[in-house]
Amino acid sequence: MQEFLSGDFFKWVVFPVLIILARMVDVTLGTLRIIFVSRGNRVIAPILGFFEVLVWVIAISQIMQNLDNPINYVAYALGFAIGNYLGIKAEDKLAIGHLVIRLFITEGADGIMRKIIDAGFGVTSIKGMGATNEVTILFSVIKRKDLDTFLSIINESDKKIFYSVETAREAHLGIYPQTSAGIGDQNGYFIRKITGGFNKRK
Repeated sequence: MQEFLSGDFFKWVVFPVLIILARMVDVTLGTLRIIFVSRGNRVIAPILGFFEVLVWVIAISQIMQNLDNPINYVAYALGFAIGNYLGIKAEDKLAIGHLVIRLFITEGADGIMRKIIDAGFGVTSIKGMGATNEVTILFSVIKRKDLDTFLSIINESDKKIFYSVETAREAHLGIYPQTSAGIGDQNGYFIRKITGGFNKRK
């Protein structure tokens, strides 16, 4: 075993791979930690931060003991790049948090609003004045995991609708599709209480 650890194969191949893996883990955790911090999560963010720093200290300490191998530097940078990518992909898969969607509609707003409501989403409508004519602005707060479903409704109605999507730091109440709530009723949507329960919308 000692012969393997001191051999050229371990020094030039195995050790750089371990550095890449360590950096992938700690940067992925760091990316997720930043996302949770931006959403005000006071529990998960510190836990991720602990393991992020722990892995980083282990990785950097090993590099400092092997400064004579330039491949380690490349491995460190490569692991950092891959870790950022994996962190973003992981956050996309988790789909944490809520989004605010604004739709700016010149024609057919009532029909689109009806489709949004029928799909179980909450929506608010106001009148506004655009650069050239009057518009109807629809606001909706949705869960991130429902974004594709929501946008498919919009694109099926009119692919030329102008809309914007923003991250909501916090959402107190909301009307969500039954697939998001995990509980169904005949109308397909609920008002979520701050206690975590669900009451049917009257």
